[in-house]
Amino acid sequence: MTDTQIFEPDGRAIPFADEGDGPVKLVLIQEQGLAADVLGVAAHYLAEEAGFHVLRIGHRAGDATLEDRVEDAVAVIDHVGIDDTWVGGHGFGGTIARALVAAHTDRANGLLLLGVEDIDIPVAPAIPVLIVQGTEDTDTPPANAEALQASVPDRSSIKTIAGDHLFPMHHPIETGVIIEEYLDWD
Repeated sequence: MTDTQIFEPDGRAIPFADEGDGPVKLVLIQEQGLAADVLGVAAHYLAEEAGFHVLRIGHRAGDATLEDRVEDAVAVIDHVGIDDTWVGGHGFGGTIARALVAAHTDRANGLLLLGVEDIDIPVAPAIPVLIVQGTEDTDTPPANAEALQASVPDRSSIKTIAGDHLFPMHHPIETGVIIEEYLDWD
């Protein structure tokens, strides 16, 4: 798997991993408080097997607002030079992705959520949404995914994987295949 690098704009140490160089670009923001490699195997599959360009973004240490986290993600995306991308995340990383896409709609092709937090961030207009949901997830329960999907039914889809909140780590290839198959049409 790709080594984690650190980007330090204005003294903020933001971990990231940049992998692959394919035409489909995907930014993945990890869940807060989990190991940096929780999305590593799925990202590696997408980069190596599916031919995607995948940028994984972690979290700076210490306290930061949601807006700070969005700013961190945008800084890393700009640093790597990615535009025209799907933006996604796992749990709280998905909340950051939702806020980023809402604030920077012109920079996103779509939104990918691996579990959906119960938070009131409207989905940006004209943005397609793929929700991948663990069937036994109690941290970001399926009801959250269903409520979000009901708010934008014409441009959202839910795909399920048997498992809890850590399904991207426990079932990384299955997670990667779902993402690959969905984003292939984009």
